Amino acid sequence: MNGTKFHAWKGSHFSIAVLILAFTGIFLWTWETSPFVTTLQSAKFRLHYSDYVVHDQKYVPSSVPSSEMEHNDEQKSNSMSSEYSKKIGHNSSSSPTDLTASFTPESEDKKGDGKDGKFSSKKKDCNYAKGRWVADKSRHLYSGFGCKQWLSRMWACRLTDRADFSYEGYRWQPNNCKIKDFDASKFLRRMQDRTIAFIGDSLGRQQFQSLMCMVTKGEWRIDVEDVGVQYGLVKRRRAIRPDGWAYRFSNTNTTILYYWSASLADLKPLNIKDRATDVAMHLDRAPAFMRKFLHRFNALVLNTGHHWNRGKIQGNRWVMYVNGKPIQDRKLQDIANAKKFTIHSVVRWLDSQLLHHPQLKAFFRTISPSHFRNGYWNTGGSCDNTIPLTGGSKVTKNESSDPVIADAVKGTNIKLLDITAISELRDEAHISRYSVKPTQGVNDCLHWCLPGIPDTWNEILIAQL
Repeated sequence: MNGTKFHAWKGSHFSIAVLILAFTGIFLWTWETSPFVTTLQSAKFRLHYSDYVVHDQKYVPSSVPSSEMEHNDEQKSNSMSSEYSKKIGHNSSSSPTDLTASFTPESEDKKGDGKDGKFSSKKKDCNYAKGRWVADKSRHLYSGFGCKQWLSRMWACRLTDRADFSYEGYRWQPNNCKIKDFDASKFLRRMQDRTIAFIGDSLGRQQFQSLMCMVTKGEWRIDVEDVGVQYGLVKRRRAIRPDGWAYRFSNTNTTILYYWSASLADLKPLNIKDRATDVAMHLDRAPAFMRKFLHRFNALVLNTGHHWNRGKIQGNRWVMYVNGKPIQDRKLQDIANAKKFTIHSVVRWLDSQLLHHPQLKAFFRTISPSHFRNGYWNTGGSCDNTIPLTGGSKVTKNESSDPVIADAVKGTNIKLLDITAISELRDEAHISRYSVKPTQGVNDCLHWCLPGIPDTWNEILIAQL
């Protein structure tokens, strides 16, 4: 009797054990295949934008004595070291620059794109600098006859006596990815409660105006508010124009602004009471506007290049300073070295600030090429070609055509917006001799007709946002 009970008890427990094992197996299989679990596992290896920052170093030319700055923010903005000073004294060779950028696929637009101001951390590698120009007659971002609210008349080639506009019918196609067609409504939704800022020279102003026209489709908008006064962007007495513009789209609280800083060095008049005063050009100090308003920006695009010549510097009465004193180092007085010095300085400073502004994604756009032939703008130079892509349609090289900027951002969290080589192929798209008020013998082979090439710069920028 007892033996029978023992075997029955043993059998029942064996059955229970089998059932437990079966349920455990089913549970583990379900757990392993669950999308929720997969998400949790992959999240362990996700790297966030602000996790890795190259810390700022102080860059001081060997022949310039160090001195204390007047304000704490100026101390923080200095970013020069003796090591770097030695480096710029000669042309250094650098390895091919990694032009690989990142962008958020359309399927990921809603992920990490919330009210916190942070951009998605889901990324896909794409080299936007390599690819080809392809004909696209359906391309229509905005009208060259319209956009009078934002587009400077001097850049609206449709309003001039130019008769050929074939330059408008091409789009840039990267080799290993696709730039999606621009959607103004979608862009504003993605940039809700955010600010995108352009800081640079007149080519940066063209990119700013291009984006304003793209977002408004060149149409008059009553829902766009001029908020320049909030950034001190008001026209001063006797000034031709303000130092920049800022506009807010009220429906999405999206702000797009531009600030003129042709050299990206901080400019301070030596005598504010004298209109003809010299201006201290602090190579080791980011522009005061950028330092003051950086915390408001979610996307920042810098550019410089064409004002770095002796004529512009002397014409603007700029006197190059480092550590609060005029430069004595002859190597640094060389324009090319001073340009490199300033670019590295602002990059190092900005990169050091990204840790404190995790909402910010920063870009440095490479130089926009000019196409003057047989002289410059004031010496008979011209760009008469109107046939697209006579020099080819493809960019195949890996390294940037602007090695100074590419080298400066390398190893930082600032992205390279590399547009030099792709723009070099488009010599027919400049304003050329066409103008609202033509001046005999004067050609503009530096600025672009709009709509035109700067639209492509913005399409690449938006893809990376």
